[in-house]
Amino acid sequence: MRRLSSPTLRVIALSATLPLALATGCASTDGGRAATPSTAATPEPTEVGGSAPRLALTYDGGVLVLDATTLEVLADEPLDGFNRLNPAGDGRHFLVSTQGGFQLLDGGAWGEPHGDHSHYYTAEPQLTDVLFEAEKPGHVVAHAGRTVLFDDGTGQVTAFDSAELADPDREVEQFSTPAAHHGVAVELEDGSMLVSDGTEEERSGVRILDAEGNELAARDDCPSVHGETVAADEAVVIGCQDGAVLYTGGGLTKIQSPDEYGRIGNQFGTEASPIVLGDYERSAEDRSSTVALIDTTTAQLRLLDLPAPYWYRSLARGPAGEGLVLTYDGALQVIDPVSSTVTRSIPVTGPWEESDDWQDPHPQVFVVEGMAYVTEPATKQVHAVDIEGGEVWKGADLDVTPNELSGVPGDADEHAGHEHEHDE
Repeated sequence: MRRLSSPTLRVIALSATLPLALATGCASTDGGRAATPSTAATPEPTEVGGSAPRLALTYDGGVLVLDATTLEVLADEPLDGFNRLNPAGDGRHFLVSTQGGFQLLDGGAWGEPHGDHSHYYTAEPQLTDVLFEAEKPGHVVAHAGRTVLFDDGTGQVTAFDSAELADPDREVEQFSTPAAHHGVAVELEDGSMLVSDGTEEERSGVRILDAEGNELAARDDCPSVHGETVAADEAVVIGCQDGAVLYTGGGLTKIQSPDEYGRIGNQFGTEASPIVLGDYERSAEDRSSTVALIDTTTAQLRLLDLPAPYWYRSLARGPAGEGLVLTYDGALQVIDPVSSTVTRSIPVTGPWEESDDWQDPHPQVFVVEGMAYVTEPATKQVHAVDIEGGEVWKGADLDVTPNELSGVPGDADEHAGHEHEHDE
């Protein structure tokens, strides 16, 4: 597999007092752990009249790319192993967490801003040979035009402009945490970075670094720190075994669960709402039917009981900030986060249950351009759900059993600029 060639690497200078290890080095020319760029042949584009959102689905042995409007399969790329999918941050590409690192999947639809409008293009989707090397590729976080990768095997954090992820000359910034752990990092608009801290055995730290790597704030009371999400006004929520940590206004606040064991491990935020939706477990063994709603303006946590249990990959947010949870009864529960009530229950799939192995195919929910997409592994189907209309709008049969689900809007990235050299 070809590696990304000679990216510009800028290592963040960390202060001597910060408990994070500085990754030394300069420009990477050996295909090392920085970014390993060099893109595959670019598909021939066709200009179209509007954005063309795409879905990506993994299965045992490969990954599919679908037209999100027609649910037609546009590409079927072989890929061994258990693979995870992440929007790459530019509205076009996915990053596949796979063997050896984060591999770039081209969704084949994008927009280019041009003054007061955009031009839209489509091309054949493809799994490219662009790979960001990682021992254990973990979380991918795209926010404010920046994409941040976390390598669980080394604790290395890699950040770059989302619009340049396929550019072999992109500038890459890197640093490493003191010890490898299952972690996460998110870069904010001012260049500061929120990053987890821990070891393979235990993790409980959350740090805020400025653009130069100096520590601005820190907490060490977030046991089993996991996941992140960004809500309105760039409030960030990190999950803990006993609640959550909130970053807002330059400070970190611990939000305690009402239960001794009240784990929030996965959070779902949106710029349309200051309230974050999170999964909630009162026990490591029991299936939960309770979700958490965290108000980032008041640092208050409320709990909402649903009609049936769910699992952590069956949560999402709607276009107006609604909470969405697919429960075991096959219904998509629509939640008003302000009133903490279920306002609608939309039948989508047949009844299902979570298996003991989290890597087994389970129904998943992902929202793209206002439409909720739900996989149903038991029937090898994918459903498009009209949230506002309260019904399944379209469905499609697949030849494979879907597992991971993700999507991209195929639209122009709001943080990217583009000029046409030949336009009059």
